[in-house]
Amino acid sequence: MENLDSKTYPITTFQVYDNWEQVCLDVDNDGFRMRWQEIQASKLKFIQENQDPRRCVYINQEVAESWIRSHAMGVNPYAETLNQRLEEGKVARILKSHKRLIEISQGLLATLQLNQMAMPSRFALYLFDQNGVLLWHEGEMLRAAAADGSLTGVVWNEKTVGTCAHMLSAHLRRPVHLLGPEHYCLNFGNSSASAAPILDERGEVIAVLVLSQHMHNIPLDCFLTYSPHLHILGLTTALAAAIENKLQLEKSYDYLREADSKLTVSQYMYNTVAEAVEDGLVTIDRTGNIIHVNEEAHRILPHCQGGNIMDYVADHSWLMSQILLGKNSDMEETIYSDNGQRSYNIHIRPVIDVDSREVEGAILKFCKSDKGTALTSKVVGGLHYTFEDLIGESESFKYAVALGKRFALSPENILLVGESGTGKELFAQAIHHRYRSQGPFMAVNCAALPKELIESELFGYEGGSFTGAERNGKAGKIEMAQGGTLFLDEIGDMPLELQAVLLRVLEDKQVMRVGGRRYKKVDFRLIAATNKNLYQLVKQDLFREDLYFRLAVLSIHLPSLRQRQEDIEILSRHFIAKYCKKLNWRALEVSPAVMKVLKGYIWPGNVRQLENAMIYAANMALDGLIEPEHLPALVQGTNLKNVDGDAGDYNDVYTIEKMERIIIENALFKTKNNITRAAEMVGMGKSTLYRKLKEYNISIDG
Repeated sequence: MENLDSKTYPITTFQVYDNWEQVCLDVDNDGFRMRWQEIQASKLKFIQENQDPRRCVYINQEVAESWIRSHAMGVNPYAETLNQRLEEGKVARILKSHKRLIEISQGLLATLQLNQMAMPSRFALYLFDQNGVLLWHEGEMLRAAAADGSLTGVVWNEKTVGTCAHMLSAHLRRPVHLLGPEHYCLNFGNSSASAAPILDERGEVIAVLVLSQHMHNIPLDCFLTYSPHLHILGLTTALAAAIENKLQLEKSYDYLREADSKLTVSQYMYNTVAEAVEDGLVTIDRTGNIIHVNEEAHRILPHCQGGNIMDYVADHSWLMSQILLGKNSDMEETIYSDNGQRSYNIHIRPVIDVDSREVEGAILKFCKSDKGTALTSKVVGGLHYTFEDLIGESESFKYAVALGKRFALSPENILLVGESGTGKELFAQAIHHRYRSQGPFMAVNCAALPKELIESELFGYEGGSFTGAERNGKAGKIEMAQGGTLFLDEIGDMPLELQAVLLRVLEDKQVMRVGGRRYKKVDFRLIAATNKNLYQLVKQDLFREDLYFRLAVLSIHLPSLRQRQEDIEILSRHFIAKYCKKLNWRALEVSPAVMKVLKGYIWPGNVRQLENAMIYAANMALDGLIEPEHLPALVQGTNLKNVDGDAGDYNDVYTIEKMERIIIENALFKTKNNITRAAEMVGMGKSTLYRKLKEYNISIDG
């Protein structure tokens, strides 16, 4: 293999000079030369010795991850030519579909006098589509790809040339600058590039603008870079924004010009489609007022026309928050109507004004809920937990968080290992928020789902696949995680026969519904969690070895509360303050004696148990000070009476269910059996509280 040190790596200045030797005398470039050489050396070690480039402090982690992806896809860093092209027919179709974008770009740059005749020496301007196909270029071209004098139609993406500025910019959806050696292929080693994405009205990347400087056969010591490259990146970003704004302005003008003639037809088509849909469709404005319902929605919500959706949905605050955020979301919730109460899956699709980008309202689709769906989490459109929300100062916890932040930037699967109650799902949400916050977060508890339901819940099914299946079929959680994250909790409880199917999905990145005949491509990041020793399960033939190694590419151990004793006081005070703020109570103090008890307990339920214990104590304390006797009996280590007044043994009296019942009864007592206020006090939806009353046989009569 050719040694990277045998190549000449120039340094780009991002500013046009007539006398390069004089530039070298004017500025000290030792610091920049060191960074350049460290990046160059790290790439050498990665390509030849497979040394992890993420360990090099001089390399941006996103660049290092792109190197790793490029290597995995078999890109040759020593390729002499970089002119892989599409067929002429495909190029013609792509250029036609982007005709207006190209015209706007050329017109704007001609106005700014940045065309080929005026392009500064050694600079080039490129316009790529979102897949890395070159649409148009001006200026000095890269010699390794310009044999025929034209680059239009060439394909430069991670699969063909590895790490490059425009694909990294499209992937990250933000402006990017790459130095020569940060590119994966050596033929880009004498080019430094600034790239900025161009977005459509939905915020999707449709193209990337690149301003690149090619320094052919110029030695390292003749160039230096200090702040001017930031100006080039700023210029590129400003040009991309100008193109984007002009493109959207023209589309808005066309829309307004034709709006009057299309309004009546569009409304008629919407009404026709709405009546043909078997599910209930409800159109609301931004305040929840119901504007239109189809026939099925009339059946679900009789006499609702002219009302407000918040009068019918139990957790209406979450629904309205997603709408106002402009997030596509799904939720399972109880609907109250003249027909009684029933659970539905509600698909929320906000309607956003094209010009103002403000939320006008939403279209809600009501689908009947089934038992399995009730055991899956909501699609988290607006996640509540980031790494900044995870609380702890112990070294073991901070190490886990550091790993999480680092691994979050990688597309690889992540396995979270920890006891029950250590916050694995919150950790997964934080990783998702850092890596794919714009996409959905789908959570599935493999232990909670019955074996016969987990397959259809994960993979979906086609209509008529089995008795009771919805007529039009149903997407599985893997499909619904498209563009986001799939979180599989308690992965160790997944049936063996389904492990093989999941492995195939992870390898091929495509899924087939139950009863289906075709595969559908999916793009999601998998985070799995377990409280079991998966490798031990592998030895016992209870878990597939190949799936284990596929899941455990990146593993993070979440420490138990016993392993982070110094966090107990921080967490307990946080839970008390959070609970009091939620209920608008006066802040409660915690006595030193309580802290001694808390630190002496082993916490088999970990952080979740600690939070429940603090909620219990807050409800038991009457004088503003939490004392040891206010803690759950199990935590105290004493044997008190249960809620029925009968003495019991250790395990019978102090279960989580008993604690929950006490909290509910206390909330009902304080609110004089007001279900709405009691539900808010204990942090439950009204439908959940009703279910708990029935489960614990709690009467609210009299």
